[in-house]
Amino acid sequence: MSFVGKEWIRRFAVGALAIVITIPAGLMAQSDHVVSPADLQRQAAALTQTRQQNIGKVRSFLSSPTAEQTMQKAHIDSGQVKAAIPNLSDDELAQLAARADKAQRDFAAGYLNTRDIALIILGVVVIILIIVIAS
Repeated sequence: MSFVGKEWIRRFAVGALAIVITIPAGLMAQSDHVVSPADLQRQAAALTQTRQQNIGKVRSFLSSPTAEQTMQKAHIDSGQVKAAIPNLSDDELAQLAARADKAQRDFAAGYLNTRDIALIILGVVVIILIIVIAS
C-alpha cells in the first residue's frame, strides 16, 4: 500500500475517533427505547398467568360431568386429553378457553341443550388431540 493510502486511512481513523468522542453518550444510545428488566419480568408473569388461566378454563370445561360422560361414551381417555392441554400453544389455548367459556355461558343461559354441549365437547377434544398429534 502506498504512503498516501496509509496517510488517508490514518486521517480518516483519527477523524472518526474524534467524532465518536465528541458526540454525547445520550445521543448514541437512546435509553428511553430500552425495555427494563422489570418490565420484561412483569410481561412474562402476565403471560404465564394468562396461560395458566386458559389451561384452567379448558380443564374445568372438560372436567364437567357432561364432558366426562361424553368422552366416556366416545371411548376417549379423559386423562390423556387433560394431560395434553399444556402442550397447546398460547394461541390455541386462548381460542379453546374462549370457546369453552362461550359454550358454558350459552348452556347456562339455556341457548344450548345437553346434546349441543356434548358435540362442542367432542369438537374441543378432537381439536386438542389433532394439535397434540401434529406437533
